[in-house]
Amino acid sequence: MPAPINPFKSAIAANRPQIGCWLTFAEAGAAELMAHTGFDWLVVDGEHSPNDLRSIRDQLAVIDPTDSHAVVRVPFGEAWMIKQVLDAGAQTVLVPMVDTAEHAAEMVRACRYPPEGIRGMGATGARVTKFGAIPDYVSNANQEICLLVQAESRAALENLDAILAVDGVDGVFIGPADLSADMGYPGNAAAPEVQEAIADAIPRIRAAGKAAGILTQTLEGAQKHLDQGATFVAVGIDTLILAKAARALSAGTKAMIKG
Repeated sequence: MPAPINPFKSAIAANRPQIGCWLTFAEAGAAELMAHTGFDWLVVDGEHSPNDLRSIRDQLAVIDPTDSHAVVRVPFGEAWMIKQVLDAGAQTVLVPMVDTAEHAAEMVRACRYPPEGIRGMGATGARVTKFGAIPDYVSNANQEICLLVQAESRAALENLDAILAVDGVDGVFIGPADLSADMGYPGNAAAPEVQEAIADAIPRIRAAGKAAGILTQTLEGAQKHLDQGATFVAVGIDTLILAKAARALSAGTKAMIKG
């Protein structure tokens, strides 16, 4: 039995739009709930959430049996982090702050077994092989790992064509928040200059045969980016979805009180 087919990788390679959401609670229960809400993909965020390898593993365990696909964002693009989340069961990895083709190529190598890469041959006893129940995992694992890199700085956009030329990078995710800060508009991803940079980058990514991704928190933003050619679009963050609904409910109910 070889490694299972990665449905997310197949979908973005076929240019089938995938709608996702960010998971930042770092709790398996919340991840399980979100995995039953219809999203195609869910980001288990290791960069800006209180996750560690065990909590990432636990969220993978509850997402895997559902129709949602888990995308694990590591804290930074270090090979040892990639190796750990892959052995924990991740098939799709999102790497933040990739500014150069050299860094992107390093991440490709971290995702692949030799001779194509530097991933260690230790999966037999790990969750990714169901603890040895998938004996031929290594035979096709390299082909089924999906690597997404984030372009979220002026340097990344300047080097975008070189990053896109790296074999093994399946998609490039534009990070609007960090990009806007680097461009001099912290907290204002809606700045015209930032939106112009995004509008320029997405078609370039698609023209290179890669999938383009982005995060927005409005339906209008999602429609705009889909129209621009984005293939995988995240449309919310779990904690903010709950907070927004709770604030509206609290305020609405309190407004009923007379006097």
